[in-house]
Amino acid sequence: MSATAGIAVPGGPGAVLTEVAAVAGRRLRHLRRAPGRFIGITLNPLVSILVLGYLFQSSITIPGGGDYQEYLFAGAALQVGLAGVGPTAIAVASDRQGGLIDRFRSLPISRASVLFGHTCADFLVGLVGLIVVTAVGLLLGWRPHTGPVQVIAGFGLLAVFLYVMLWVGVLLGMVLHSLESIDSLAPLIAVVFPFLSNAFLSEQNLPGWLVPLAAWNPISAVATACRQLWGNPVTTGTGFPSEHPGIVVLVTLAALFAVTTWISLRRYRDASR
Repeated sequence: MSATAGIAVPGGPGAVLTEVAAVAGRRLRHLRRAPGRFIGITLNPLVSILVLGYLFQSSITIPGGGDYQEYLFAGAALQVGLAGVGPTAIAVASDRQGGLIDRFRSLPISRASVLFGHTCADFLVGLVGLIVVTAVGLLLGWRPHTGPVQVIAGFGLLAVFLYVMLWVGVLLGMVLHSLESIDSLAPLIAVVFPFLSNAFLSEQNLPGWLVPLAAWNPISAVATACRQLWGNPVTTGTGFPSEHPGIVVLVTLAALFAVTTWISLRRYRDASR
């Protein structure tokens, strides 16, 4: 069967899963030879925890009171997902420039398996990064104050956010043709977007014009939901996003995942023709 006939392949779902595993294994072998990428996805969160949560915690107050280290942790952990955007985008763009798509075009495999393989491999790496960040957070004073089900649910939400962000990286890799452009844009996503949310500071401490943007930022909703699940300090804002963070998380992440996967798979299909 020609690879240009569609993304379906003989063998059904089992064959697709095998192809995804093969692509993911290839990606993990590349990452093993380039450990600097793992350092990159953990560096920003660790710097946030150490600098903001440890060195400057006495200078930052939370409206309503509470330990700033515990407030900060959710925002820092979210940076693992944001920091994963760049490496995934660069890997996808490199495969395009290196002619991998042309090589796969001659094989009877699902085109979707290539992109899903990238995200699955980077998802595993991101989970390891999240474990490292959590260990450092525990060493420096972060503690959950709820039961195991709520704690696991909070980390499950972080994992979902991480995976959705990887598809943002896939989309950037399929849209941008310059590795230099990706390398310049990716750090801005990991650093700037958290500061446009309540990841590090309460909305009440932000400039007035920035408050609506921070309130509707999906990062704010995910951070607030995690804090609630862990029993960590939660700042009280006004409006629908602050009162219903779970709904905002569900709608925004589902929409972002649907849009990024649809556009990325279409771009990949067109590039394979």
